[in-house]
Amino acid sequence: MPYCIRLFLLLLLAFAPYARADQLNRNSSGGRTSGGRPNIIMFLIDDQNPSSIAAFGGDTYTPNLDRMAKEGMKFTRAYVSSSVCTPSRYSFLTGRFAGNSHSKLYADAVGGKENQGLPNFNVALERDRNNIGNILREAGYTTGFVGKFHLTSSLDFPEFYKRKDKWINIPKDASPGPETSAQFKQNERWMRRYLKTLGFSWAKNVYPENVRPPYSMHNPEWTTVAALEFIEENKDGPFYLHLCSTLLHGPDKSWRKSMDHPLITGEGEVESLPKVMTPRAELLKTITEKGFDSNSHVAGEAWIDDSLGAILRKLKALEIDDNTLVIFAPDHGREGKASVFSHGSCQVPMIMRWPKGIPAGQVCEELVQNIDLVPTFFELGKVEKPESYRVDGQSLTPLFENGIAKDWRNHLYLEMGTARATVTKDWSYIAVRYTKDQIADIKRATPQNLPKAMSYIGRLGIGVRGADRPGFFDEDQLYHLKRDPKEMKNLAYDIGQITRMKEMRYLMQHDLEVIGRPFGEFIPGGNATEPGQIDEQIEIVKQLKIKGKTVTVPEALKKDPGVTGEPTPDNKAKRKAKREARKKAREEVKSNNQRKSDK
Repeated sequence: MPYCIRLFLLLLLAFAPYARADQLNRNSSGGRTSGGRPNIIMFLIDDQNPSSIAAFGGDTYTPNLDRMAKEGMKFTRAYVSSSVCTPSRYSFLTGRFAGNSHSKLYADAVGGKENQGLPNFNVALERDRNNIGNILREAGYTTGFVGKFHLTSSLDFPEFYKRKDKWINIPKDASPGPETSAQFKQNERWMRRYLKTLGFSWAKNVYPENVRPPYSMHNPEWTTVAALEFIEENKDGPFYLHLCSTLLHGPDKSWRKSMDHPLITGEGEVESLPKVMTPRAELLKTITEKGFDSNSHVAGEAWIDDSLGAILRKLKALEIDDNTLVIFAPDHGREGKASVFSHGSCQVPMIMRWPKGIPAGQVCEELVQNIDLVPTFFELGKVEKPESYRVDGQSLTPLFENGIAKDWRNHLYLEMGTARATVTKDWSYIAVRYTKDQIADIKRATPQNLPKAMSYIGRLGIGVRGADRPGFFDEDQLYHLKRDPKEMKNLAYDIGQITRMKEMRYLMQHDLEVIGRPFGEFIPGGNATEPGQIDEQIEIVKQLKIKGKTVTVPEALKKDPGVTGEPTPDNKAKRKAKREARKKAREEVKSNNQRKSDK
């Protein structure tokens, strides 16, 4: 063999390991080096059922979500731990149950650990920065936040509400125009600072909460353009993006109505609509051509799908899609909001796409939950979790190969205000346990006010979304999810289910002990109470007709002398004082706005 050839072969062998390592680095990061750690995009939607996605069997138009499911993994038994925005989003950001929040807001609402927790809109991210944005940032990720937050707290961050550029509480009856737009814009800038204080390194086009009138319109283009900007700026990775759309919140018609108002955003009125998605008129035309009514629910579902499409196209153009994990999931369902039912409430559609790490076309039927995402991200990001950081979920990575994992969990725990649920593959057990104060309020309530007093979060309307189920107000509920998927037949008091009830109660007891907070007779203490104290009220409330915030009381109940429900003088005084305080606050806001306009 000639010397030059032998020399070439020796050099080739010498550099082969480096070539292989370089190839691995390129393969692990979609053409760029990031230590093999994937980019992560958490695309969180507001209010969505599985039936709103074609890949889950829905009669709708969602081509990008369908492609994402085909190229990744579809989770058919995914759940959120709570079924309203705030506690669910808390779990997405922390990997903890909302009932384990140690924010001052939550402590102020329910007291210490000796009291029964009542997680609903009363939780917030803590000052200790134990959240996914900060922990991944400390591990070398650029962490970004776009869209709806819904977890602010004046108790945890009072300084944000006191300084010169503080939060502006814009009244509902504010007039549209430059001044109100400027106030919305200030609040958006305020929210950016708030998120950076929590540990996110980048924030833009953020909503502090659901947008109120006069600017309560959806604008996915406004959030999508910020998401694309973040991805472009951080294409060399690794990055984590928490992208939260306001869709599909609100009634179906609100989506279509929003399409006629392109210049209304979370920072007020803007001069032009960013051209980052399919033009709205063109999207509506496509919906019609596909045989759907463009004024129906399909409009909103296709609209959010188009936002996802823009994200996926951007990743492809930057050649980083192979090593970017994209997760699509809603914060809860639409029909049983503020309950712990599976159907239309806590069970949600979830899809993951990560070409480098998840084989295409996988379907996972295991019980998974939103609290599982943070530990998954920690593992993928090679994060060393701080000892003080509590995580209630478990990493989903064992499921990535084929949707099956040995010794995976056999049940889930759900929580919402006064209700808790244990869910297995086939069964759901729900326990509703009121506190001592709540029982006192229930016994004093008129039939008209009973639904509010007995709803799981103490609110009429949203708090009784699941009241169409006959067993909604029962203190114990048992449903067979395969035979009765809409949870209409309560079997808790069926003599044939005594053993099943014992088994489900045992599972709930175990989970409650791990959480370590009193609840009913399961863990006595503090303000917790046993069932059976409001049997009369349960029978009364089942006779009422409830639709949204409208309660119809039968004449027979109105004439019942044993159901007076008259509030005590003390309660009357308290309610009057609260009304006067709210009125005074509104007047002060109007006065401040008037002084600003006079200047």
